[in-house]
Amino acid sequence: MADVNERDDQGRKQARASPWLLLAPGVVFLFLFFFFPLFTLFQMSLSYRPSRFEDPVFGWEWSNYSEAFSQYGEQFSRSFVYAGLATLAALAIAYPLAYVIAFRGGRYKNVLLGLVVVPFFTNFLIRTLAWKTIVGDQGWVVDTLRWIGILGENESLLRRPIAVVGGLTYNFLPFMVLPIYVALEKIDPRLVDAARDLYSNTWRAFRKIVFPLSLPGVFAGSLLVFIPAAGDFVNAYYLGSAKTTMIGNVVQNQFLVQVDYPVAAALSFVFMAIVMMIVVVYSKILGTEDIA
Repeated sequence: MADVNERDDQGRKQARASPWLLLAPGVVFLFLFFFFPLFTLFQMSLSYRPSRFEDPVFGWEWSNYSEAFSQYGEQFSRSFVYAGLATLAALAIAYPLAYVIAFRGGRYKNVLLGLVVVPFFTNFLIRTLAWKTIVGDQGWVVDTLRWIGILGENESLLRRPIAVVGGLTYNFLPFMVLPIYVALEKIDPRLVDAARDLYSNTWRAFRKIVFPLSLPGVFAGSLLVFIPAAGDFVNAYYLGSAKTTMIGNVVQNQFLVQVDYPVAAALSFVFMAIVMMIVVVYSKILGTEDIA
């Protein structure tokens, strides 16, 4: 009897230890490649440079953060405005597309989803340069807009906010389509049929049943588009001008050109803090309970 109780105790101990053993590799990975670099970046953000050619020295230099707000506030606001517009544009394009694939795709669902993902087989930079060619002054888009009178003879789309927002929308659109498709795919079509049996029209059934049930996909897709779009610098560099620079361009310039690591690190932390606040507020408004 004592042996049986001893084995039971040992089995319970192993059962309690199993979750921690499963978590250990992930925790170690996060500590080594996320928390430790993050701590190093924070330490760098509080450092100062004795001169341009000397290594930064830690010294609780909080002025780096005040400089980030005072000198680059315009780039911060521009980044979030562009990212917000790109997210709304991606949602307007992705939701109908995901809806059609989920409810009308039939046997062609996999083919249609493959077409959504195919652009990801190409390098991000190449996709951006392709977009630059499409909206360039010699491209068919500009020629068409000039022909119908939307653009003047000497006007162009490049080096303007619309080109940057368009590039962000194009590059991150699949991140919006796929989560919404997954959410819509889970919805039982018989719910809509039941709503119609109860004398509801198609629009009311969509508004009361389909859209609320797809909100987890909208939430996930919006974050997957907004966060990388806000920190992007490639689209603003190749499609915009000095008047459309985003905070990613500033961080890149401070790190690689000015070699001002403390200010660049402070800018990065300010950006992360703002993004976290936006995500928290957004999650409170939309809710995340049903997201798996």
